[in-house]
Amino acid sequence: MSDKALSRRAMFRTAAGAAAAVGLAGAMSGTAHAGWGPPGRRIPKQMISIQLYTLRNLFEADLEGTLEALADIGYRSVELAGTYGRSAAEFRGLLDRYHLRATSAHVGFDGEDVDALIEDARTLGYRKAACAYANYSTLEEWRAFGGRLDKAAAAFRKAGISYGYHNHAHEYQAIDGVRPIDVIAERTSPRNVHLEYDLYWVVDGGADPVEEYYRRFGRVQQFHVKDRGEDGGWADVGTGTIDWATLFRRTWAGPMKQYIVEHDDPADPLNTAKVGYDYLADLRF
Repeated sequence: MSDKALSRRAMFRTAAGAAAAVGLAGAMSGTAHAGWGPPGRRIPKQMISIQLYTLRNLFEADLEGTLEALADIGYRSVELAGTYGRSAAEFRGLLDRYHLRATSAHVGFDGEDVDALIEDARTLGYRKAACAYANYSTLEEWRAFGGRLDKAAAAFRKAGISYGYHNHAHEYQAIDGVRPIDVIAERTSPRNVHLEYDLYWVVDGGADPVEEYYRRFGRVQQFHVKDRGEDGGWADVGTGTIDWATLFRRTWAGPMKQYIVEHDDPADPLNTAKVGYDYLADLRF
């Protein structure tokens, strides 16, 4: 697929993939067909979130003021990326004060006390978490990582928390003919590990987000909604080249998802947050 449009080939492949995944007799019936009607669907506002990494510089200067500003924009859900020097209990108190709910978090597990991470998750209240980054040069290392990831995720699952993996572009670049993203999926149990697709990085890695969604149908439970500019760099959601309406319409079938606004290096983080929220809240697909 090009960077600017989803392929017609993907449309037919993914329709069939959805039908097979949900056990339907016809590719254009039932749940699969529900994702292909005329525009008009909207993302429920409670499913719109923001990755707080987007606002990290503002949090360092004014944590409470920035959380209040997010609430004023309309956000009710956030994805955590640390607690900025506060304890889990202190940060939970701030979220409650501004009527924000942590629905997910980026939490590294390698070399960490998983039991302690689970306790923090319970305090903060989120039910989904994800490993934000991993990068290895060999398939052997990726396979070993998959084993560790699955073990940690099993512990999270037993505690009632779904643990997943968040991609970048390099997981879609083959090593000896095999993509690391496929190694991760195959070396982990769908019961233990869900996938959080960063859609900018999927596109940047040369993959079709719709094809990838149905390749692992049922495991993708979170989207990082990060737009791609004409120059290939990051852009505020709705101002770049990714066709969000088409992408969301074609991936509506399946489990409930979180749509998480993100920008890795915004010039004006609060404006980026507002532009993203307003775009997703107003989008019809």
